[in-house]
Amino acid sequence: MLTELSIRNLAVIEHVHIRFKSGFHVLTGETGAGKSIIIDALTLVAGGRGSSELVRYGADKAEIEAMFELPSDHPVWATLTELGIEGDPGEHLVIRREITATGKSSSRINGQLVNMTMLRKTGEWLVNIHGQHEHQSLLQVEEHIHSLDAFGDEEIEAVKAAYEASYNAYIRIEKELRDLQETSKQALQMLDLYRFQIDEISSAKLKVGEDEALAEEKRKLANAEKLYQSSSEAYDFLYATNRALDSAGKTVSRLQDIVQLDPAKLAPLLEQAQTAFYQLEDAAFQLRDYRDEIEFNPSRLDFIEQRLDSITTLRRKYGENIPEILAYLEKIKAEVDTIENKDEYVQKLEQKLAAAGAELAAHALDLSKLRRRIAEDLARQIEHELRDLQMERTQFRVQIDQIPDERGIEVDGVRVRFNRQGVDQVEFMMAPNPGEPLRGLSKIASGGELSRIMLAMKAIFARIDQIPVLVFDEVDTGVSGRAAQAIAEKMAVLSAACQVFSITHLPQVASFADVHFYIRKEIDQERTFTRVQDLPESGRIEELARMLGGVEVTETTLHHAGEMLTMAKNKKART
Repeated sequence: MLTELSIRNLAVIEHVHIRFKSGFHVLTGETGAGKSIIIDALTLVAGGRGSSELVRYGADKAEIEAMFELPSDHPVWATLTELGIEGDPGEHLVIRREITATGKSSSRINGQLVNMTMLRKTGEWLVNIHGQHEHQSLLQVEEHIHSLDAFGDEEIEAVKAAYEASYNAYIRIEKELRDLQETSKQALQMLDLYRFQIDEISSAKLKVGEDEALAEEKRKLANAEKLYQSSSEAYDFLYATNRALDSAGKTVSRLQDIVQLDPAKLAPLLEQAQTAFYQLEDAAFQLRDYRDEIEFNPSRLDFIEQRLDSITTLRRKYGENIPEILAYLEKIKAEVDTIENKDEYVQKLEQKLAAAGAELAAHALDLSKLRRRIAEDLARQIEHELRDLQMERTQFRVQIDQIPDERGIEVDGVRVRFNRQGVDQVEFMMAPNPGEPLRGLSKIASGGELSRIMLAMKAIFARIDQIPVLVFDEVDTGVSGRAAQAIAEKMAVLSAACQVFSITHLPQVASFADVHFYIRKEIDQERTFTRVQDLPESGRIEELARMLGGVEVTETTLHHAGEMLTMAKNKKART
């Protein structure tokens, strides 16, 4: 859960430090007091987009720091390991975000600098924020299939993976076939050029490493005279003119004559002299052999220079080195083979595409059948949740259709449109009242109904996604009376599985909170400040009375507020 949140210089907040508990938290206060800024801070911690406009006027930067306490088996620890971030499940997880007045942003997890991608991947496991705008996602039909698959979770994951693998294979073969058909005319025009290039490279009979070997041989041949003269002189110094070896041999002989007279000191010197003599003798013989092997061959030098010129020409045309030239040769040979046998290749690709299409259709059918079963379960659970939210007579269905398309794949004898998600078109349907037909949410649901449908879905998904912090930003807008209390009761039930936060203007919702924060705005020396107060029970009664009666708080509204709080406590105790 989220245990602490510290905010500095964010919008109208100069500095607040809030400690949280488990359960259901509400944030209330007048419009414009800064309630949503608390949610903005959590959004930034979870990897949301930041800008310089969020920095308090006159400050250099905004700072947000959040501390989480999580169980050792929570998925976020594995995510941190994958990202190379140090994390100890026995300690708290700390996220820090800074945004400068120039718009630059930096983030740290447990003190380690991370980029935005890493922060988002971590934040996805920590905080889930739902606001008014998320109602619109329920109206976007293209998003419904993702919600259905998320509900299917691990059960659908393997089937989707098999379909996606088949889809990728089908698309790859389809592209290969299309490219072959579209480029065949241009390829025919290139055929003569390819054949010329093949002849030119093949006739050169290149060998890997040949150019390096020839360059080395060229260097020796071009410097043969210098090599011969210097090696000959070195040999003479050792063995002929200066007779260095003769002198070394005499030195060894003299030491052998006297070594027994002072063996402790002369024996090591004798050994060194003998070693030097043998090494000099070996070096002299090797110099002689090297000198005698030196080749003076002007015609061979001319051949090598011509050969290296030819290789250089091929390198300018076809590759940086001989391996690249030979790789290009194999490539254009394959191109020529494909061009000359185009019809055969097209036929083979069409056969492969048909086989891949049949496999894709089989996986698509498996995925569609599984989705239909999961859709029935999802609809049943949503209807159950809606009954708790005062929509007991509402029918909810997940409609799954396929769209006929002559260019699609054949599933159960009909060609249908397909994409990476499969062949299914998923739409959430609802009939709020008995006797009415099922219709799409965008055509029938009111704002209050959308709020409750979304809350019902979140109640279901909270049991699946293991996200510890669930935030509702005025999602109870558009409801009142018994429906508002039903929403409050549902949030309270949700808070048993995760930490729930709600910004609300409804006293029915606020009365069910375990923790009530009052957000107020103050003006001091022409500057605006936001304060956050954890209300005691007496303060909660006063705030509920304000929410019930407006500006003027009377004894009647205070009494009513106290009754609401007592009734909420009794209701929570029974659930």
